[in-house]
Amino acid sequence: MRIATVTLPARSLDAVAAFWEPLGVPLTRDASAVRVRLGHTEVVHEAAEFDGTHHLAFTIPTGTFDAADHWIGERATVLTRDGVREFEGPAGWNSRSVYFDGPDGQVLECIERRDIAPGHDGPFSAASIVGVSEVGVVTADVLATVAELGQVGVAPYAAPPSPSFAAVGDVHGLLVLVAPGRPWLPTTDRIAADTAVTVDGGVGTPVRLGPDKLLR
Repeated sequence: MRIATVTLPARSLDAVAAFWEPLGVPLTRDASAVRVRLGHTEVVHEAAEFDGTHHLAFTIPTGTFDAADHWIGERATVLTRDGVREFEGPAGWNSRSVYFDGPDGQVLECIERRDIAPGHDGPFSAASIVGVSEVGVVTADVLATVAELGQVGVAPYAAPPSPSFAAVGDVHGLLVLVAPGRPWLPTTDRIAADTAVTVDGGVGTPVRLGPDKLLR
C-alpha cells in the first residue's frame, strides 16, 4: 500500500511552509492549503483548527539511516526519550526510526524498513525520502475500524490489533490507529489529534478516517 496522498488539517499554513521550505521539499501553496511532495506521496495541509498532534512517518532507503539521522538533526529538533535517539520498531517490523519535531506540533519520523531492498545513490537529501510510510489516526473503536478497513483490502500488519493500537497496511504504507488520549512516541504529552484525515493508499477510493471510525 503505497500512500499517494494524505490530507490533514493545519493551524498555521505559514508554519507549515516555513518548516518544509528550508529542507528542500517541493512545495506549492494557495490561500487554503500547502502541498508538499515527499517521494511518491503528496501531503496536503488544509487550514483548520483542531486539538492534539498529528503523526507522519517517512520511509528512507535501507542503508541510509545514519545519513538521514545526521541530515534531519541539522535541520529540525530531534525528539528523544530518556536520552534515546534511535528506536527499533515493534516486533515483526524489522525497522528503526528517528523522530523529529514538525510544523504545528507534528511528531514526524524517518523510518528505515529493512525488509525493503536497498537502493540509493549519493548523499542524503529531501529527494531521498521514498514516501509517507505511516499516517497516525485516532479512532474511538480501533478494532471496529480495523474490521472496516479489512473490507476495502487493508489488513493488520505484523501483529494482531489491540483495542488501543493497530497498524494496518504493509511494509510500504501503514495506517497507525490509536485510541483517544494516546501520546505519539517518543513523547509523553503530544496527544494524538482527534481529527479526521484523508488517505489515498492506492486500494480504491480514498478513505477518510477519524474519531467516529471510518469511512467516506
